[in-house]
Amino acid sequence: MSNEQAPVGPDAAIKVTRIETFVLKNSWVFVKISTDAGIIGWGEMLKDDARACAAGALEVADYLVGQDPRRVTHHWQAIHRGAFYRGGPIKTAISSGIDMALWDITGKCYGVPVYKLFGGPTRDRVRVYGKVSEDTGVNAMKVGPGASRSPFKYIEGPKFVEEAAERFRALRDQYGSGVDIGVDFHGAVQPSTALLLMKALEPYQPWFYEEVVQALNVDVMAELARQTHIPLATGERIFTKWGFREILEKRAATILQPDVCYAGGITELKIIAGMAEACYTPLAPHNPQGPCSLAASLQIAGFIPNFLAQERGDNEYLDLLAEPLPPVSQGHRPLPTGPGLGITIDEDKLMAQVGEPRPYRPQYDPDDGSVVDW
Repeated sequence: MSNEQAPVGPDAAIKVTRIETFVLKNSWVFVKISTDAGIIGWGEMLKDDARACAAGALEVADYLVGQDPRRVTHHWQAIHRGAFYRGGPIKTAISSGIDMALWDITGKCYGVPVYKLFGGPTRDRVRVYGKVSEDTGVNAMKVGPGASRSPFKYIEGPKFVEEAAERFRALRDQYGSGVDIGVDFHGAVQPSTALLLMKALEPYQPWFYEEVVQALNVDVMAELARQTHIPLATGERIFTKWGFREILEKRAATILQPDVCYAGGITELKIIAGMAEACYTPLAPHNPQGPCSLAASLQIAGFIPNFLAQERGDNEYLDLLAEPLPPVSQGHRPLPTGPGLGITIDEDKLMAQVGEPRPYRPQYDPDDGSVVDW
């Protein structure tokens, strides 16, 4: 566990001295930025290309070491525009993790949470969704659209569609109208089947349909959006303000789900939120990662006005934190009040989980052996 110094004054000199990265056995990727003031910042990056992200972040040291870490937006521009090839999941994930760590340092320098640096708080607590519980009051969840298996056929038959609808109806009967239930298609459903499932589930009022198809063809998503009154959500595989512009312009989704670990970090999510607000569109940040991801997303919820709910916001991450997050109560988690991201990584706990990341495993149709989305 690291011992960090007290906040530094606004005019005090401070420089980045080192960048380190850590790949965990579950594929989470952490970046640690150290300074000559003893203040440390933490961030997270894309998990699917863990080793590539970890190596790429170390290359940024050639630029960042020796710089004042508090010029966060300037550094974002330098890292993004300093390369001839821009964007994409790996490059943007590298920028995202470093950006997150720099905001963590900046908040610690001034002794305030990141959301206060952006003019917050805009709210006192953050609605979360995950595991519905009477103890925590969480009353929102997300499920897949399938039944006995996932819907990977180009056109699923009526038997499968009926099973999927019956499964969702049973959930609605179990939880009633007081629980919001989103349906995550995971970008793994072909358009024809997606429309069949959307229509079959409509009578039971899903909260939203997430990633009804892959986000690579925005026109297809926009066409599906026009055929339902249920809100469409997307964003976990979209990067930077430029990626979200077309989604908003074509009304392909009315809920955006950028991921702070690979959509561009805190700096970029503020811009995406501003673009979305102009289109009356809320953010529900994506989060399949660890404590920095959640903490940074909570900071974003603390300064944007158009926030809907936080995915997996009910996770505690006790296996990596020196102190637990403020507990969830009545379906909400209080905004962190500590400086920076508001968390402290226990480095001993983290190092115990460092190792080879989980290998990527393609999925196959058991009927014919062809590769399918998962």
